[in-house]
Amino acid sequence: MSARTKARKRALDMLYSADMRQVPVEQMLVVEAEKAVNEPERAASWLYAREIVDGIVDHRAEIDELIETHSRGWTLDRMPAVDRALLRIGVWEILYNDAVPDPVAISEAVEAATVLSTDDSAGFVNGLLAAISHSKG
Repeated sequence: MSARTKARKRALDMLYSADMRQVPVEQMLVVEAEKAVNEPERAASWLYAREIVDGIVDHRAEIDELIETHSRGWTLDRMPAVDRALLRIGVWEILYNDAVPDPVAISEAVEAATVLSTDDSAGFVNGLLAAISHSKG
């Protein structure tokens, strides 16, 4: 598993945990930062995970608006929490991280949805992220 894939998983864990506990994502960042200090072998994945989560925090309104606009009848509240987090990560990578090609961001999100979410989630995540990627011009 690549360092970026591990980082996406860590970012997903933080976003999901914050969502389920109904606490600010920033609180989860503090907890993860403490873990990173004590686990130097995870330093590579921590840096990118933090970049992802900070980026989502900074652009959350725009990211969530795009997700709801392209989800056709699905509000964020109706989506499984894992899907919400995966979509936010995917949209952030598509819009704000030029180092990750859009197909890679989409593929990583779909792979995670296949393993971690519902039977329909992979197709939903794929279609939504592809639509956002195509719409960015």
